[in-house]
Amino acid sequence: MTVATMWEARAAEGRGAELVAWAREQKLPEAPLRRETFRAPQDRVLVITWWEASYDDSDIPELPDPPGDLVTRPVHRWRFESVGDTP
Repeated sequence: MTVATMWEARAAEGRGAELVAWAREQKLPEAPLRRETFRAPQDRVLVITWWEASYDDSDIPELPDPPGDLVTRPVHRWRFESVGDTP
């Protein structure tokens, strides 16, 4: 099964580029099948990783929390399991 993890944070005012750079520098102990980093208005940063694992697998690595002064609120994290592609 493929599981996607989503990590989303909102940077402190004017620090969006710094948060993107910080997120991109974070190494995971294992390489995911795929990893993408996104940005959005209001200095939000989203990182999605894809893993070959079960939904309940507690060993799926996740990005850590960034330094507190770099964000305006706690990181949001979600986990999704694939239901297949749409033809």
